[in-house]
Amino acid sequence: MAAAALSPAALDLSDLRDYAFDWALVDVETSGLVARRDRVLSIAVVTIGRDGAQTGEFSTLLNPGCDPGPVHVHGLTAERLRDAPCFEQVAEQIGALLRDRVLVAHNAQFDYDFLAHEFARARTYLPVSQRLCTLALNRQVDLPVEDMKLGTLAAHYGVTQTKAHDALDDTRVLSGIFRATLREAARLGLPLPLVACPPRQDSRFAPKPPKTPCAYRNPGRLQPGGPLLQGMKIAITGETSTSRAELVARSVAAGLNMVSSVSRHTSALVTNDSASASAKARRAVVEGVPVIDEAAFLRLLADVRSGVLHQAPAPEAAAPTPEAVVPAARPSEVVVPALRPPEAAVPAPRPPEPDTVTATDKPLAGQRVLVLGGTHADAVAARSRVVELGGSAAVNLSCSVTDVVILAGGEYDRRRRRIADLELPVHDENWLSAPPSPSSGEDEEAAGQGSTAGRPSAPRVLPRGGVVDLPAPDSGTPATPWRVTASWAPQDHCEIDVVAFALDEDEQVVFDEDFVFYGAPENPAGTVRLLTDGPAEQTIAIDVASLPPASRKVVIAAAIDGEATFGDVGAVQVTAAPDDSAAPLALATMDAATTERSLLLAEIYRRGSVWRFRAVGQGYDHGLGDLARGYGVAVDD
Repeated sequence: MAAAALSPAALDLSDLRDYAFDWALVDVETSGLVARRDRVLSIAVVTIGRDGAQTGEFSTLLNPGCDPGPVHVHGLTAERLRDAPCFEQVAEQIGALLRDRVLVAHNAQFDYDFLAHEFARARTYLPVSQRLCTLALNRQVDLPVEDMKLGTLAAHYGVTQTKAHDALDDTRVLSGIFRATLREAARLGLPLPLVACPPRQDSRFAPKPPKTPCAYRNPGRLQPGGPLLQGMKIAITGETSTSRAELVARSVAAGLNMVSSVSRHTSALVTNDSASASAKARRAVVEGVPVIDEAAFLRLLADVRSGVLHQAPAPEAAAPTPEAVVPAARPSEVVVPALRPPEAAVPAPRPPEPDTVTATDKPLAGQRVLVLGGTHADAVAARSRVVELGGSAAVNLSCSVTDVVILAGGEYDRRRRRIADLELPVHDENWLSAPPSPSSGEDEEAAGQGSTAGRPSAPRVLPRGGVVDLPAPDSGTPATPWRVTASWAPQDHCEIDVVAFALDEDEQVVFDEDFVFYGAPENPAGTVRLLTDGPAEQTIAIDVASLPPASRKVVIAAAIDGEATFGDVGAVQVTAAPDDSAAPLALATMDAATTERSLLLAEIYRRGSVWRFRAVGQGYDHGLGDLARGYGVAVDD
């Protein structure tokens, strides 16, 4: 039975002056999930003015000129689309609806990327300078719902949904959800997660053509007088008699791994200038990498010996279930290793595998606690205590916050007025010494509107070093990419970049393109992608089912652009979820950093046949460049 539609009075936004924008709500149905390859099959746009009143509506089917893909999802057959216009015929009309408005969509980067590629194919540009993701906004609001799917939010907000996966109906539903969410955000005093949209013709955003990873494991250095072995990492610098393209093609065909940088894992450097002052040659000297000339390399290339193939790890005899894997180390017991000099900086060794521990005496289980005030060290200690007692530490005020702890100075926090309006329980620091257990008789209503007692599911709260298995999809169900999302309090004085490294057995990238960052937001295979959901939230999407055998681990890190440190930023929350709108499986709060400018947040790695998520939380005083070099990425000085 459909929920009753929101009344017009509930949709009026004329009093929300801080959120006064002209909006263009968009939904697209597509032939697949990859914007650079797949096509838009239908589009709907609903425009809303600054007062929340609808000002326009447009929808159309589109003839993509290709197979429409999963008809069972969107119901759009080739026959239905045959007489529809192509995108180029309606691009101008769509552009007029989007121009000078903020694009709004549920998973906005998906819709934005597809539209950007369609406008590019029509030889024009997408006239959007800002976008807003209603998924990101609802994650900030943090409602007590099972997931963030459009239908779930519609039911929560009382918006009628008649036909899922119909672009026009989905956009009308989104309109009701968006207005209601803006009111919740205003009640909580949340800033809108607006994302600036650079021109899509910028070459930094152009996906690189697919590059096949080397199928063989790296056997190590080229030995004096020894042969080349398949899997050896070979770099070339300087001029060569044979064209560089031919050298690379012949080497790849022979099973060598041609790399664009030199690291301690490079097997040999090929150069005709032994006195070369190139960055590769200098690094080869520092690392002791063997150097050979082109003639010697060609002789060795004629007889490359067999190597060892990368193989997916064999299943373990008894892989633990997600419920059985809990962290043994408390946050205070995890030691950030001493830094090596920047040039030799190497990522920290991973913490030891935790033993199985039975959770007991967790009086804050199911509660979400916001800590205000205090010195950085005091706030860190308080949030660590919350996790120790079974609760989760909030980064911002949201609907899920059940309690607030006020440390010295916290009484002056600008959020105090809203906390009072929400009637949330407020405690001093002594409350964390002996909080009442859930069975002590506290009335649930006293927990205020932020109570999560009725929440259908809650993420597993992990301290630093905590590990949880990622459940495999049900038989016959296609695997969806896992999403690791990092969020923090909005920053006025610095920018934070979330990045990822897809690593092999040597904890090195197979090639530079396996370093995913703002300037290269996906690796060549599209298995690791950066999604920007707001100025204080970024996501790494990892398609673990499609990662090649060479990729044993994906490390997710964050780095600060500027002189600020993570001690200035405060807590960073990290969640792992099985798709963009699902409830998180695990949550961790990283807040022990002080002088660090780069921070390893989490990793997804293979253990036998199982993929695991680990909350890492280890930091370095050096920046992103040195962190990337430690993983074997060529970074310009």
